[in-house]
Amino acid sequence: MHYPDVRILITADPYIPVPPRLYGGIERIIDLLVRGLADRGHDITLIAHPDSSVPATLVPYGCAPHVGFVPRTTELAQVVSALWRRRGRVDVVHSFGRLAALLPILPLQRIPKIQSYQRSVPWLGIARAVRLAGSSIVFTGCSSSVYRAQPHPSGRWLTIFNGVELACYTATPSVPANAPLMFLGRLEPIKGAHHAIAIARAAGRRLIIAGNRVESSDAYFTQQIAPHLDDVHATYVGAVDDAQKNMWLGQSAALLMPIEWEEPFGIVMAEALACGTPVIAFKRGSVGEVVRDGLNGFACTSVDEAVEAVGRLHTISRAAVRADCEARFSAPVIVGQYERLYEGMLGNAA
Repeated sequence: MHYPDVRILITADPYIPVPPRLYGGIERIIDLLVRGLADRGHDITLIAHPDSSVPATLVPYGCAPHVGFVPRTTELAQVVSALWRRRGRVDVVHSFGRLAALLPILPLQRIPKIQSYQRSVPWLGIARAVRLAGSSIVFTGCSSSVYRAQPHPSGRWLTIFNGVELACYTATPSVPANAPLMFLGRLEPIKGAHHAIAIARAAGRRLIIAGNRVESSDAYFTQQIAPHLDDVHATYVGAVDDAQKNMWLGQSAALLMPIEWEEPFGIVMAEALACGTPVIAFKRGSVGEVVRDGLNGFACTSVDEAVEAVGRLHTISRAAVRADCEARFSAPVIVGQYERLYEGMLGNAA
């Protein structure tokens, strides 16, 4: 059954506006979802950072600097209050923020609730939420890697990938044989920029490095990145906005993502694929779900494997890379999956 004009309340953490100015993965997905749902005629309320700008009724909140007992408690109370006041005026509640904020409405079986995770899962809290909410709550992960390590996860879990607005990215059908490789991400050890440098050097390719420096990892940048920046073999272009990201990714032979952690979903992978740019990544976290060997890139386990993969980039069709992105990670696909989830839960609650 199709439910038109569903009243959907979405919550976000208050740290970054929706959409974000530069970086902010979760905020990009929330923006994509809100705009897509609004275009489909649904009535959206968003509880988020005061500077958010979306086609929804905005309920602003937040208590800077967002760290420490008092600010965190204040922010939790703000969301709880906003949810409770609107409990009779919404059909579905979708939380991208803290699970604890759903506590007062968890026992209300008539309100379907979705809690989405793009980070580590608090399994003890999940079990408690399921005891209170029963079948009225469903959990989603931005990849199966978010919850697959748990032998018997509490509650009902679904995987809905993150996605991108394809209109923001230009599909580049071909690049020169000497096109550079690219690294795009925060410059901290777990993101693997140092591995990207080693891969590009061994493959004899130029490397473009883009991303924001992290204050806590300043020594990492100074010792492991900066010495290799010579504007011949490796160039650092700093933090980039969406237009610059589209330009650099589009002219690159591949995106290198040699991560050192179980990344739930690197949106940069979908952004690269939208440009037709293959991804060469270390097979951790969501990489094995996103990267299809030989179709849209290569999932590797070491620097040596990644170097070998660079030599096979010519076997990949950039048109096929873009087509795979359209089929799995485009905004209409992702919004449609959430919309069907809402409708299925509303049908069960009826």
